[in-house]
Amino acid sequence: MSDAAPEWAIAHWLNTHAPITLASLRGRAVLAVAFQMLCPGCVSQGLPQAQRARAMFAEGDLAVIGLHTVFEHHEAQGSAAALSAFLHEYRIHFPVGIDAQDAHGPITMRAYGMRGTPTTLLYDRAGRLRLHEFGHVEDMRLGAAIMAVLGDGRATAGGGGDGEAAAEVCRPEGCT
Repeated sequence: MSDAAPEWAIAHWLNTHAPITLASLRGRAVLAVAFQMLCPGCVSQGLPQAQRARAMFAEGDLAVIGLHTVFEHHEAQGSAAALSAFLHEYRIHFPVGIDAQDAHGPITMRAYGMRGTPTTLLYDRAGRLRLHEFGHVEDMRLGAAIMAVLGDGRATAGGGGDGEAAAEVCRPEGCT
């Protein structure tokens, strides 16, 4: 199995002029936040944290991407028009991709083994997944992981603060 993370399956992009791929972002670390606009944890924690990361790190070093991964209430939040209005009202300016759907649900969500939203994904400059976490990641821990990825391509997967070496690669089934 390659260390490269799977590409996102995106049906439609907002806040960007052209489609974005992980491959096109090589050379920059990438913070992707999978969210739903009707998810309380996404609105109160995940998206504001992504906005803070966008404000704190140079765009040439860290790309911030939203992945709108709808697995419930499709009629209320599944349209590009509804998401566009949401992004405008919440002043979210970073690119957001709508996770493509098939008969089994959101394709990217399934490819990454996401358990729900919010899910935080952090990739190093080579496109390898270094952090994959469901639920809120504390700001200090995420900041440290971003700095580690920017500094040497390695990020801690555990956050125990014990000084151990960082994980080599994170996949949905765990970090090695």
